[in-house]
Amino acid sequence: MQQILALFENVTQVTVPQVIMWIIGAVLIYLGIRKKMEPTLLVPMGFGAILVNLPNSGAVTQGEEVGAIDVLFNAGIANELFPLLLFIGIGAMIDFSPLLSNPKMMLFGGAAQFGIFFTLSMACLLGFDLKDAASIGIIGAADGPTSIFVANFLGSKYVGAIVVAAYSYMALVPIVQPPVIKLITTRKERLIRMPYRQRPVSKTAKLLFPIVITMLAGLVAPKSVALVGFLMFGNLIRECGVLDSLSETAQKVLANLITLLLGLTIATKMQAEFFLTWETILIMCLGLVAFIFDTVGGVLFAKLLNLFTPHNKINPMVGAAGISAFPMSARVINRIGLEEDPENFLLMHAVGANVSGQIASVIAGGLILTLVH
Repeated sequence: MQQILALFENVTQVTVPQVIMWIIGAVLIYLGIRKKMEPTLLVPMGFGAILVNLPNSGAVTQGEEVGAIDVLFNAGIANELFPLLLFIGIGAMIDFSPLLSNPKMMLFGGAAQFGIFFTLSMACLLGFDLKDAASIGIIGAADGPTSIFVANFLGSKYVGAIVVAAYSYMALVPIVQPPVIKLITTRKERLIRMPYRQRPVSKTAKLLFPIVITMLAGLVAPKSVALVGFLMFGNLIRECGVLDSLSETAQKVLANLITLLLGLTIATKMQAEFFLTWETILIMCLGLVAFIFDTVGGVLFAKLLNLFTPHNKINPMVGAAGISAFPMSARVINRIGLEEDPENFLLMHAVGANVSGQIASVIAGGLILTLVH
């Protein structure tokens, strides 16, 4: 009889916070499967949240018994390996041609990082330690791997909440950006047309671009070299023309495998005692603020440029695509443009701003590490 009772001993140890985390995990799985919101990450993250919140879970370290998820965390996230490997896959996916054919779009990538520094300041005012505030601010990079890299590098104790916020708001870009854009632009501005002229980009330019960007980033923000370098290396194997099989592997197999491991592994920081705090609620709110002000920064910068360029005006909505949520933000901008004018195609301009945001976000992450570490 005692042996039978021992089998069900865990049932009596279930706590309310653990049940809440099961619900949160189930919601993440639901959003990934039914709503198709970042499913490659939210599904494993949601399942992992359930996995680590079972009483005496063997997935996490219990006393001297080392848990498998903690082993993965120490092997891949504690040393920043997984985010960096993921950047190779992301770099291999990105075509920088729209940016190279219209280099001024690079400006919007920088302007749309305003939310990072605004949120960092707000987090400090709300009482967060500077390193935690910087880790929270980087949610505004709209780039999950950068958020993981920076938060873990700075030793933030809110890694779980930061990652959930970063990826959740990335998935919610189609919901968050449109009302913000419409609030700060007029219909006349949204109707501005930007004719797109396809300019040929030479093979040499495509090859030199990742090398030059890596070197410039290393000189300006040395801490960003790993982030920018791995991203640009991925792009180099895409463009060089002699490593097609490696490029395809990086885009599909490597990126998918690392994303899967990231989702499961980050769940070790989603144990109820770490995750269910008032700070988590604040971080989720600050993450939303970061995304909103990223959008605002890009749009207002475009409006500023229009003051000095009376001819060939820029549609301010394109500035909002300067966040790193590639390619979701570019698609959102194009969709809003078509809703206002069915013949106003902004996709290629928005893509140029969007890929510049990918570069700017990792450089911003490096700047944060340089300034705060």
